[in-house]
Amino acid sequence: MPQRTLHGTSRKRKRVSGFRTRMRVKTGRRVINARRSKGRHRLAV
Repeated sequence: MPQRTLHGTSRKRKRVSGFRTRMRVKTGRRVINARRSKGRHRLAV
């Protein structure tokens, strides 16, 4: 059987939850700040 193309593509992942996408909206910035204060090594994808 041929393989399906979309399992979870990295392009989609970046577009939905990448750093620049987060910074674009207020709630996304809140997410980044929460992760910063928690001391996360990776803030976004």
